[in-house]
Amino acid sequence: MTMEERIKRINELYHKSKAEGLTEEEKAEQAQLRKEYVENVKGNLRAQLNSITIQNEDGTKENLGEKYGNK
Repeated sequence: MTMEERIKRINELYHKSKAEGLTEEEKAEQAQLRKEYVENVKGNLRAQLNSITIQNEDGTKENLGEKYGNK
């Protein structure tokens, strides 16, 4: 399932929960999909932050991912 399909399914389950309620299986599916979505967002953010390079005042460049990313 692609991320787009997961988001679409999360939204479908949300709207169904507001309209008529969810079965226990649908609640479990919704929780699992949300967990996967959050983990994906965290991973993407971590990758972006790990790729940041700054230039110090003395002209040297420092990759923040290498310095702080593995902590």
